[in-house]
Amino acid sequence: MPALMIETLALLFAAGLWAGAQNALAGGGSFVTLPALIFAGLDPRSANITSTIALFPGQVATGLAGRSLVAGTARVGFAALFAVSLVGGALGGLLLLWTPPEIFARLVPWLVLVATALFAWGSFGRRPTAAVHLGAPATVAIQFAIAVYGGYFGGGIGILMLAALTLAGLAVRNAGATKNALGAVMNASAFLVLALSGEVAWFLAVALGAGSIIGGLIGTWALQRVNETALRLAIVGIGAALSIGLFLRPV
Repeated sequence: MPALMIETLALLFAAGLWAGAQNALAGGGSFVTLPALIFAGLDPRSANITSTIALFPGQVATGLAGRSLVAGTARVGFAALFAVSLVGGALGGLLLLWTPPEIFARLVPWLVLVATALFAWGSFGRRPTAAVHLGAPATVAIQFAIAVYGGYFGGGIGILMLAALTLAGLAVRNAGATKNALGAVMNASAFLVLALSGEVAWFLAVALGAGSIIGGLIGTWALQRVNETALRLAIVGIGAALSIGLFLRPV
């Protein structure tokens, strides 16, 4: 195997390790894997599809590892969140195959910025005695929209789900585990759609996916042990850094 290919696979494994841990803790792992796949020689569309395929095994491992913390909200059970995530993810995968990704790519920085601001407000800005939680219709509608976006592009869905689930009343640790499980669900349906597209670079996806599984398990371990205030601060910091990087990144 040429040395350049070995270096590329090592880079993708490391990117998967980083992305898997970041997805487990807060989200945004695809913003690590997409540049890595483009650097490896894929065009942005193929990189987007390959990233979704490659990160899926890590998302499943992460979701299963943290299943003891998974929960529905006070107004919407986990089964309903599961169902809308499954349908939305499939729809998003189909939209990715039918339309160019440039339009949604322009929305990504704004989505991540708004989600980070909402999470920061929900974590530090509102008074505990004045809890304002999303109702059932809003929770379902927002989760469906996130699932469609997740199946289509996926960047920042962890931040978006954390914002929505904490505003719906879940504690941050439970919201972190639940968004990992729902991320795996929405990408399961997208995986089935995209795997048959003929645009997956499977050799590269295997190296990336192996790293994401290990990274996801490390991140899940950390999620259950990190101080909750520190976790909230880390999530806001990751979201802010993602927002800045996305606004500076050419579309």
